[in-house]
Amino acid sequence: MTDPQQPAHRPDPQEPMSMSEPRQPTSVPEPGTALPPGERDKLQLRLQHAVNGFVDAPRPAVEEADALLGELIAKVGQILGERHAMLRESWQGSAGDAETEDLRTALREYRSLAERLLRI
Repeated sequence: MTDPQQPAHRPDPQEPMSMSEPRQPTSVPEPGTALPPGERDKLQLRLQHAVNGFVDAPRPAVEEADALLGELIAKVGQILGERHAMLRESWQGSAGDAETEDLRTALREYRSLAERLLRI
């Protein structure tokens, strides 16, 4: 039962999805994230499964976490490579005829992405 004195709980997008709060899968990443929510939620559930299984089976839990991290690194690398290619195409694709505004927008996007990566 909820306490009427407490504000309604708003799910934190960084917290693993609970089984009672299903999210609609989507293929578009939310702002500030690299993975679409559906993929991110699946990976978070797998990580939580590994963590929860550690007491009963430590080695398989660590092996599961290791595999998950490897998949996550590969997926994020793929997404970043695709984003980089799209960004490059946005200003190089017009046979060198990019307008100053296109170049300014591209530089802003390069800066934003680079700054996010530098915070990792």
